Amino acid sequence: MTQQAADLAQTHANTLEKALEACRTRAYWSPFKESPSSKIHGNEKPAEGKAAFEAMLGKPFELDQPGEIGRTGYEVSPYTQKPLGIDYPKADPDALFAAARAAMPGWNALTPEERAGVCLEMAFRLEDQAFANAHATMHTAGQSYLMAFSGSGANALDRGVEALAYGYKALKDIPQEAEWEKNFGAGGDVRLKKTYRTRPRGVAVVICCATFPMWNAYPAIFANLMTGNPVILKPHPNGILPVAMAVKRCREVLESAGFDPNLVLLAADTREAPATIDLIQHADCAIIDYTGSQRFGTWIEQNCRDKLVYTETAGCNGVVIESTDDLDGLINGLANVLCGFSAQMCTTPQNIHVPAEGIVADGERITFDDFADRLTEAIAERTGNPKRAAALCAAVQAEASLELIEKLRGEAGRAGRVRLDSHPYDHPDFPDARTATPLVIETDADHSELYS
Repeated sequence: MTQQAADLAQTHANTLEKALEACRTRAYWSPFKESPSSKIHGNEKPAEGKAAFEAMLGKPFELDQPGEIGRTGYEVSPYTQKPLGIDYPKADPDALFAAARAAMPGWNALTPEERAGVCLEMAFRLEDQAFANAHATMHTAGQSYLMAFSGSGANALDRGVEALAYGYKALKDIPQEAEWEKNFGAGGDVRLKKTYRTRPRGVAVVICCATFPMWNAYPAIFANLMTGNPVILKPHPNGILPVAMAVKRCREVLESAGFDPNLVLLAADTREAPATIDLIQHADCAIIDYTGSQRFGTWIEQNCRDKLVYTETAGCNGVVIESTDDLDGLINGLANVLCGFSAQMCTTPQNIHVPAEGIVADGERITFDDFADRLTEAIAERTGNPKRAAALCAAVQAEASLELIEKLRGEAGRAGRVRLDSHPYDHPDFPDARTATPLVIETDADHSELYS
């Protein structure tokens, strides 16, 4: 225990209590600012954040952590389609796990309140670099500026604090000691004084996704640290920078509070020389937290059964439309979410199921074709204005997404027809951005191989 940890527990006690209250009531609450508006932050912070991001380009990312055996990393911006020119420490997995395990005893000597205090200090210090993180996320994931600031900043940190609060609650639900007494008749009373100690499971490996690098990383970091488990973060090869920035900030907070910074470590790699398998199959890996493709997530579930595994993979999301009393609202909502971040979110609807005979809307029956026309017109309206398209669609993270659009366009000729074709739009700020508007295909229920 350090005095700094005790002080941070006191400093953030009110925030922790509000987080616990939000868990109890499920009401909206956030300690973070989700808007990048200069009316809230002033003009200096946005400019400083952009300058901080630009200052990292074309240089080695310095991170003082053990096990460095070289340099690695090759990220390409979806907006400029040029390399960021940043390299990161290439780490020896054995050294990372050894350092993480060595950092555990001091951290686990803390009370839950002290651990929560240090973690909440991390969260607020991470918020301090929200503007730099927004630009880093834009130029690795392809998100729009607003989404990168809010969704990958404040909203992701909200999820981190929520995970922290539930971890704290789980620890507090276990008493430190208990008096147990039972009468056994002629045998008399038996009295036991019981003591309980919570123990961490071990080192966690957190595998981050390409399109939302921090969305699941922050909850995994704080859930693990709150429950005593060190974290090794393995970013997507094209999404290293936001994760590296977070690791560096967390390590700074730990060190300033008197703890071993190796509770949080980075394991960067490239597509050509991946490190994931070596990390998750390491003997000292106790927890795996994975976000990414369904194929690799399934492989982890089947091949890492000796670990505690959490996977969050892509869904095949459907919307079933039967009737509505607000057709305009329904159309607008669908059009917005289909355009949002070029449909690269795991929550984006992919299949819209509409009865062949049409639907009842605002008390009247409209045909299938009328509904389809209204939806495609709403999408075309949003993507026809480059400025609006930039805010909604942003950039496409991977070239493979464009290849998939081309493949589906070809399949539509066999199993349906294209109701609205996909095309690049001209980004007003980044003329070389990789962009695509939604592709809308009409098919029928018989062609499940296409829509499933």
